[in-house]
Amino acid sequence: MTPTITAFERSPDRGKGLARDMRVRWALEEVGLPYEVRLLSFEAMRKPAHLALQPFGQIPTYEEGDLALFESGAIVFHIAERHAGLLPDDGNARARAIAWMFAALNTVEPPIFDRTLAKILERDEPWYEQRLRVLEDSIRKRLGDLSSRLGDADWLDGAFSAGDLLMVTVLRRLQGSGMLEEHPNLAAYVARGEARPAYKRAFDAQLAVFTASSTG
Repeated sequence: MTPTITAFERSPDRGKGLARDMRVRWALEEVGLPYEVRLLSFEAMRKPAHLALQPFGQIPTYEEGDLALFESGAIVFHIAERHAGLLPDDGNARARAIAWMFAALNTVEPPIFDRTLAKILERDEPWYEQRLRVLEDSIRKRLGDLSSRLGDADWLDGAFSAGDLLMVTVLRRLQGSGMLEEHPNLAAYVARGEARPAYKRAFDAQLAVFTASSTG
């Protein structure tokens, strides 16, 4: 059965591929699984029908037969477990790839996403500059640790995996900040992810939604 995911009808990222449906699209493209997309307005995201699928009123969701999932990381993990290409066959390597999935979402992403929110919501607050410094110090510590671990390798642990997919989508949110460029190996790592054919197909698909909504 063809899965259906949800995405923004009018994405606040203006088609830059930062909304979390991008992760799911990319995973589906990597494993070669066709999918359908149901676009939602911000109003529809707070309606009972969507809240039954996503109790926090967010996107994406994933529906396949009787299965309904929310949280992008859980959806990517589900796809990776059931289709070849995103998790290694070797048990130990598989466990490490899963650990990198958790690291991307639980360790690296929080201060990066909080920085984005602060720049949008707290810019006029008296504590804004201090808040931004604290967040950017935390981000730089994470990036330094990640850069040291990656070294001159192409991917985090051998072949490309769901761990890399999630990590690249997290790091992309820093593009334009100058912080990613402080670590050339991380900037090159993100560029390698963006160069994958599956990534390009996913990016073009979500950009097409934004382009259509802007001209419609």
